[in-house]
Amino acid sequence: MFLPENIQNCIDLLENAGFAAYAVGGCVRDACLGLTPHDYDLCTSALPEQTEAVFRDYRLVLAGEKHGTVTVITEDGPVEITTFRTEGGYRDNRHPDWVKFVPDIEGDLARRDFTINAMAYSPKRGFADPFGGRGDLENQILRAVGDPVSRFQEDSLRILRGVRFAARFGLTPEENTLNAMLSQRHLMEHLARERVFEELCKLLLAAKAEDITRFARILAAVISELGPMIGFDQHSPHHAYDLITHTAYVVEGVPATLPLRWAALLHDTGKVTTFTRDATGRGHFYGHAKESAAIAGGILLRLKAPTALREEVVTLIGRHMTRLQPERKWLRRQVSKFGFSMVESQLALQEADMGSKGTGEDDGSAVFSAVRGLLAELKAEDACLCLKDLAVNGNDLMALGYRGKAIGICLNALLEQVVDERLPNERKALLDWAAETQKDW
Repeated sequence: MFLPENIQNCIDLLENAGFAAYAVGGCVRDACLGLTPHDYDLCTSALPEQTEAVFRDYRLVLAGEKHGTVTVITEDGPVEITTFRTEGGYRDNRHPDWVKFVPDIEGDLARRDFTINAMAYSPKRGFADPFGGRGDLENQILRAVGDPVSRFQEDSLRILRGVRFAARFGLTPEENTLNAMLSQRHLMEHLARERVFEELCKLLLAAKAEDITRFARILAAVISELGPMIGFDQHSPHHAYDLITHTAYVVEGVPATLPLRWAALLHDTGKVTTFTRDATGRGHFYGHAKESAAIAGGILLRLKAPTALREEVVTLIGRHMTRLQPERKWLRRQVSKFGFSMVESQLALQEADMGSKGTGEDDGSAVFSAVRGLLAELKAEDACLCLKDLAVNGNDLMALGYRGKAIGICLNALLEQVVDERLPNERKALLDWAAETQKDW
């Protein structure tokens, strides 16, 4: 296993001082998968005060010292070094009631969540894998370390982490682990919303349709609005799937960005409450886009998502039934109002939505292709579609005698003329029009 120079140096300093030291956890897992680790954690037989002594010439962060962690600031970034430890019960489902330092690596690995994360590597001492994590990786199995119920009762966020690992690495939970994930999922009600949101974001970026459907009941434990969608028959000739399965395919179908993945997951949450059936038994969902946008806004507010992300997701969902048309002037108005990024995201969401019905009917691909082509043309033209691109500004209008609110009104009117291609974005033409219509303001 390759180790960066600063990591190797930290291990060497501990080993030369007489202490065992290993790279541990995710970095070892990723290396076994042939991936480049993004960060490295170390564990050691050295007690915290001994680690401090070994690295006395370095700047140290001691915020985690009582739990055995000393952070060493190297030239290539911080390195967390934790004493081999075991832990007591978790009365709050997150923090151990006590921490006890242990002398060997096996005791430390026994406290970890899944076998694939319970591996360690030392250039001097070799590979430590007492729970068969490497074999589970090879066999694409997700297995909790020891008793899975105990692992999830210690920290119920591990349930969502397990879903994420299964999605990211293509793993299947073994029976006891999956049963424990399901039976203990209610414990996630007590988790800090920020932790849940962060884990869901990582999961959504990795998830495929089968992950959403396979773990739907777990996801519904943290987003209750997803629960009624599981098995919900839409009673529509345009939908072959139940609501959660359709949603899962939409999630997979959009690009892996947070706004689009969240919008895809929540875009039909309002269908259950707006569902009606006509005399023939066919289902309808009048107003579900608006209802879904409101529900999504509440979910993301509850999860303490960033305001900008929440607003973008709500806008996308609210507009996902407003079909983009391959008509130049109409598209120019849409881009002028919402921006290229929003319109392109709206197109991606609509395309995934239409293509995830499972009926084999026309998915609108010809229309979407035409819209995408027109958007590319507008971008290439560097068209004036927002106020900052106008060939005149407020100072120019003030020189004509405009004052106060009339300046903004006139600028927006000029932009509308340019967007609709009734005026060219040329300084003389714009000023002539503004002068001629000044009396109207």
